[in-house]
Amino acid sequence: MSDQQAIETENKHPDPEKLSAAMAEIAERSQRLVSDFLAKQAEDPEISDPDPLNIGSAFAELTTHMMQNPVKLVEAQIELWQQYYTLWHNTTLRMLGEEAEPVVSPQKGDRRFRDEAWENNELFDFIKQSYLLSSQWMQNVVHDVDGLDDKTAQKVEFYTRQFVDAISPTNFLMTNPEVLRTTIETGGENLLKGLQNLLGDLERGKGKLQIRMTDLDAFKVGENVATTEGSVIGKTALMELLQYKPSTDKVAKRPLVIVPPWINKYYILDLRPENSFIKWAVDQGHTVFVLSWVNPDSKLAEKSFEDYAKEGILAALDMIEKATGEKEVNAIGYCLGGTLLSSTLAYMAKVGDERIKSATFLTTLTDFEKPGELSVFVDDEQIESLERNMSKEGYLDGRDMAMSFNMLRANDLIWSFVVSNYMLGKDPFPFDLLYWNSDSTRMPKAMHSFYLRNMYNKNLLREPGGIKMFGEPIDLRDIKVPVYFLSTREDHIAPWQATYAGTQLMSGQVKFVLSASGHIAGVVNPPAAKKYCYWTYNRNPANPEDWMAKAAQHDGSWWTDWQNWVGRRAGGKVDARKPGDGKLKVLGPAPGEYVKVTLS
Repeated sequence: MSDQQAIETENKHPDPEKLSAAMAEIAERSQRLVSDFLAKQAEDPEISDPDPLNIGSAFAELTTHMMQNPVKLVEAQIELWQQYYTLWHNTTLRMLGEEAEPVVSPQKGDRRFRDEAWENNELFDFIKQSYLLSSQWMQNVVHDVDGLDDKTAQKVEFYTRQFVDAISPTNFLMTNPEVLRTTIETGGENLLKGLQNLLGDLERGKGKLQIRMTDLDAFKVGENVATTEGSVIGKTALMELLQYKPSTDKVAKRPLVIVPPWINKYYILDLRPENSFIKWAVDQGHTVFVLSWVNPDSKLAEKSFEDYAKEGILAALDMIEKATGEKEVNAIGYCLGGTLLSSTLAYMAKVGDERIKSATFLTTLTDFEKPGELSVFVDDEQIESLERNMSKEGYLDGRDMAMSFNMLRANDLIWSFVVSNYMLGKDPFPFDLLYWNSDSTRMPKAMHSFYLRNMYNKNLLREPGGIKMFGEPIDLRDIKVPVYFLSTREDHIAPWQATYAGTQLMSGQVKFVLSASGHIAGVVNPPAAKKYCYWTYNRNPANPEDWMAKAAQHDGSWWTDWQNWVGRRAGGKVDARKPGDGKLKVLGPAPGEYVKVTLS
């Protein structure tokens, strides 16, 4: 049965009066919602910056350069007209019952046009191809403008893509066949339910749209996520130190300490037993410690990058020695946690502190010259705007940062939920990864400002003495311990070519490994899943593409490769240690209290 026939099936026709009443109610509630929003905007005296993302100046510069070469723009316009003419011709042929090849097709992996009507129905196929032609034309035009500096060009292309994604016909009722079909079948109940979902998300976000990506009531930290058995054995104002119960009789002599990013909660490495890196590391015979960062409030506004090193990593090393009697450890830093770990290691090298004997960096930037699309959010004007906002509460709300990350994959992490939740009226499916993704954390004002300005904006970490810690100018080249870099090939947050630059900044034995997939899935890839693959090469040429050209591909998970690497640096075997065996008392069961603090 074709899509048109399905729509016209008699037993699915709604009552016109009920449909009309439903639409009227939707219109009334929508108007009230918009009125309330505008009233709140007018009442807020702090809303004074019409362009906090500094988009206007970038597009003004784009327009200036485009007008310097009008011939090129006219040529692009003529090419678009020609493509449209072909599309009109082919659509006419299809309406007459003849075959016609598409002028343009969605890219591989574009899931917006999965409904059969986008291909089988001539009208919807025309709408789809018209959109694809126009969107490609817009993106090509801004990409081909000469004379823009790299940062402006990247910003223009990024926000052009945001606009293009937003105007997709899938995002509108009258041009989405699945939504139209559902609306007719349910008599508009899907739209009423969708409006309720929208209102709920606005209420949760206190006036800001906070899209519910999963069933938030389906998970509870410590009960069905973050369940690996362990204890809290130490605590500072910034972190709780978790030690996990051993599952082997013998363990590596050197404990393993994991430094997660403070921008998210640590349990991305402990979602479920079958994909928990923490549990897997325990089962490999490591005494595993994890820093569980606090979800800071205004009282911690002045906590600095140095404080995160002092009250985080350095404090954890002291606690681990008391808990196990061991001074020497192997360390892992994930994303921002890796940036903090590398900075702390450079400081430790400067002052002769040799307690960390190896370092593993998971998707970690140490050279921020080409940090990917996140750089569009960190020019001087945006940082100043962000600092003004942070000064009000003393922190950056985690929801704001989450939206920035979601924009990197807007079709998957924004618009797909707009269609599903608000237009189809569906309730989100329970998914532990998306629950973790929604469980955002705040960032203290002082630390976050330092990080954005000195890392992303000025790229000082790669410069010898560019950053001082505790009064000491640090240099990553002073790091001489063995290093394992793990990056992921499809990383939107820390592009692998950018993380690879860290291999040129450290002086010890450096092993670089590239995993398939992205920032999360490429890291959280247990061997039992038998997914993806990874690449290795025993040298580190200056150019990452030269490395890739010679790298060997291996099936399975990088976890086993890492275990072989870190196992040679384990310091031998000792009897298993349990939390509380040493000089530190157990303060409570894992996952502790800090991780349970959510955004209010």
